[in-house]
Amino acid sequence: MDVEKMFKEYRNWKRDMGIMEFDLSRFEGMPYDDVIRGLCLSRPQGERVQESGMSDRTGKAAVIYRQVKEQMDDEWFEHLVKKYEATKEEKEFFEYAIRQLSGRLPEVIWDMVVNEMTWRELTEKYNVSETMIAKYRKKAIAEMDALYRMRAETAESYFLG
Repeated sequence: MDVEKMFKEYRNWKRDMGIMEFDLSRFEGMPYDDVIRGLCLSRPQGERVQESGMSDRTGKAAVIYRQVKEQMDDEWFEHLVKKYEATKEEKEFFEYAIRQLSGRLPEVIWDMVVNEMTWRELTEKYNVSETMIAKYRKKAIAEMDALYRMRAETAESYFLG
């Protein structure tokens, strides 16, 4: 994992989670036009059997439409939930990793990344130079890299074990 990139991505995770929470809380499913477009562009699967029941066509079309819409809605909702859960897990582990840093690093990095303080604000709050803030950042990245490696090794040993 590129921890330095994650420092920059944290804000995006928060934004993405907010958007996904909004989408999930107001989920209405696929728009009807998208379902119709999908039905028109899809090809039949399996064997085609021609039936003579002309009066039954509308009813069959309605049932198929309903089934397709429900399936599309279920797949879309499941996609949103999985994406939300994955983003939430990454964000939570990232925050956990920050709290596991040594010495003064947890509070400095928390203010830097989560609270989005500028380097000037950090130098004033912690009464250190920008050079020292850069050293804190570099040391935090190294420590967090180690935590992410440990996490990956644990997952790897489980899947290979």
